[in-house]
Amino acid sequence: MAENQTVLFHSTVFGPIRSRRLGISLGINLSPDDGKVCSFDCLYCEAGYNRQGTGTTGLPPRQKVYNDLRSTLERMREEGMGLDVITFSGNGEPTLHPDFPGIVDDVLALRDEFYPDAKVSVLSNSTRIFTPAVCDALDRVDNNILKLDSAVEHTMRLIDRPTEKSFTVERVVEGLKRFAGTAIIQTMMLRGEHGGEPIDNTTPEEVDALIEAYRKIEPREVMLYSIDRSTPEEHLQKVERPELEAIAARMREAGFNVLVS
Repeated sequence: MAENQTVLFHSTVFGPIRSRRLGISLGINLSPDDGKVCSFDCLYCEAGYNRQGTGTTGLPPRQKVYNDLRSTLERMREEGMGLDVITFSGNGEPTLHPDFPGIVDDVLALRDEFYPDAKVSVLSNSTRIFTPAVCDALDRVDNNILKLDSAVEHTMRLIDRPTEKSFTVERVVEGLKRFAGTAIIQTMMLRGEHGGEPIDNTTPEEVDALIEAYRKIEPREVMLYSIDRSTPEEHLQKVERPELEAIAARMREAGFNVLVS
């Protein structure tokens, strides 16, 4: 798909869907249901580029998130549906929501009431780990999944296109050390081009840089994955599983627990 790709989720609570990484997942979208709010503008984002705008509905209020999730969990339990995980994801970066810490507490309480065996996961691009209240909230969830797509500054900027110039590889790696032993680091592997400039974070040099960064971060786990759906940048290539496994093998040799999906 081309650059007119737009938001995926038109509700605050969506699913359940089967996640290739997390199992049966109920999603929570803390972005508008008709626009995108994100501190990255990734070339591979399934929700499209930021230039589509933030929409008209605004960020969902905390009470709406609570009400929508409660009613969905009640219905699922009545219908005897299973649930592995409740996942913060959606049309942008969930930690940008001003009530993110309180919403995390609400979700944990509702999980305990309706599906106590389910996990609560947050998919985050790591841009808000410098905010203490956000860090404390991430400490409370079961799966704190934080992004690091490249440990090479130029490559990270090509792929992720952070909206703040202050966001650098050096700074984020230093910040991620805060979650040593608990964070799951998620890395998207891809190659291709954008605006005529080649992109490839699968080279030996890129993998070496990631391994060095992981050594500093000391994650609980590393998630390696590649493109699975259409992307706003047409000239990106999926890295197939055998190659992902070969990259994972190098990382495992360095001592990391690596999941390929």
